[in-house]
Amino acid sequence: MTDIQTFERALPHGITLSCRAAGEPGRPLMLFLHGFPEAAFIWDPLLAHFARPENGGYRCVAPNLRGFERSSAPAELEAYQAHRLMQDLRALAESESAGGQIDTLVAHDWGGAFGWGMANAMPARVGRLVIINSPHAGTFARELKNSPEQQEASAYMNWLARPGSEEVLARDDFARLFGMLSSMHAGAGNAGWLTDDVKARYREVWSQGLVGACNLYRVTPLKPGNDIPDIPRERVTVDIPTLVLWGMADIALRPGLLDGLEDYVRQLDIERLEGATHWVVHEQPELVMARIGAFIRRHPRLRG
Repeated sequence: MTDIQTFERALPHGITLSCRAAGEPGRPLMLFLHGFPEAAFIWDPLLAHFARPENGGYRCVAPNLRGFERSSAPAELEAYQAHRLMQDLRALAESESAGGQIDTLVAHDWGGAFGWGMANAMPARVGRLVIINSPHAGTFARELKNSPEQQEASAYMNWLARPGSEEVLARDDFARLFGMLSSMHAGAGNAGWLTDDVKARYREVWSQGLVGACNLYRVTPLKPGNDIPDIPRERVTVDIPTLVLWGMADIALRPGLLDGLEDYVRQLDIERLEGATHWVVHEQPELVMARIGAFIRRHPRLRG
C-alpha cells in the first residue's frame, strides 16, 4: 500500500492549503479536487493507485479547498469567489511542478466547478480533465433557467446559502450532513461505504468549521430562483481531452445536465454510470480508477 503523505502548503498570496499526497515529487502531477461536504481524504485510494509505477507513477496531490478542513478559511464572503479558489489551485500546482503543469486534473462536485474553470482559463497547463458529477456552467445555467426538474433538485442550494445554515448542519452530531451522504440517490446505490471509520473522519473535518463550505453556495449566482446570468461562451469552452463520469442516480444533479455538453467541450468522453449516485467516488473507487486509467491511456501526453 502506497503511503499517504499529509502537509500544509503556504502559498505566496497568503492562503495555506492542507493537502494529502502520494508519489514522488517531481513526477507528472495529478491534482484531485473534492466537493461539498467532503474533504481531501476521499481521494486516498486514487492517490495511492496512480502513484504506483504500474499505474503511471504520478505525483498525486489532493488539497482541502479553501474553507475546508485545516485549509485557510477567510471570513469575507468574496474570498470564496471562483477565481480566488482557482488562484489557490494554480499556486499549489506551481509549488509541485515546473511551470505549474497539471498532467491530469480530477474533480468532483464543487471541485469540478473549479476544474472546469481551470481547463478553460489555463489549457496550456492542464493536460487532461476528469469531471465526476459536477455540472458545466453552460448546461447548469440552461437547466436552472428551463428545467423544473433541475430547479427542484437544486433547491437545497438556497437553504445552504441562508445565514446560519452551518449551525443547523452541525446539530445532533451533524445529522443533516450524514443524511445527505446516506440518502442522495434515486432508487439505486447504497451507503454501505459510510462506515463508523468514515463517519469519524467526516466528524473530524466538519468540526473544524463549515462557514467556508457554505460560503460557496452563498457566493454563486447559479442557484434556482436567481436571475441566472448569461455566461460568455469563451469563458466556458474547454479544448483539452475531457472525461465526464456521471452517476446516473444522482438526485441533485440530473442527467439533463449532460445534454449539449459536447457544444462546450470539443474532446469529450461521457460515461454514464448506472446505479451510481453522487457519491460514486466513495461507492465504487475501483470503477472510477479503472475508467480514469483507460481515459489516460486513450489520450497519452507527450512529456518533455
